[in-house]
Amino acid sequence: MAGHLLVAADRYNVERLKLICEEMLCNHMDSSMVATSLTLAEQHSCHGLKEACFEFLASPSNLEAMVASDGYEHLKSSCPSILKEMIARFLPSEMKAAKDIIMTI
Repeated sequence: MAGHLLVAADRYNVERLKLICEEMLCNHMDSSMVATSLTLAEQHSCHGLKEACFEFLASPSNLEAMVASDGYEHLKSSCPSILKEMIARFLPSEMKAAKDIIMTI
């Protein structure tokens, strides 16, 4: 419900309500909703929510559960730039270097 309210608050420029919704989503983060929250954060410029999602996903078990969730497919299709950001944040530096080399071939 907070997600739908956040969308409406953003649409109608009710900044205080948007911040309250963002805080509610941050405080009630779980594996089943983090992909949806991350999509909302990206689409509605909620930087605090986006950071909270990334902090939550820093746990490998949370990241794995998010990738298995229904919301992950929507995240991939609607916000592909988030996947690049996730790789930059969570992929070990050795693997990033290998990925960069492979991408240039």
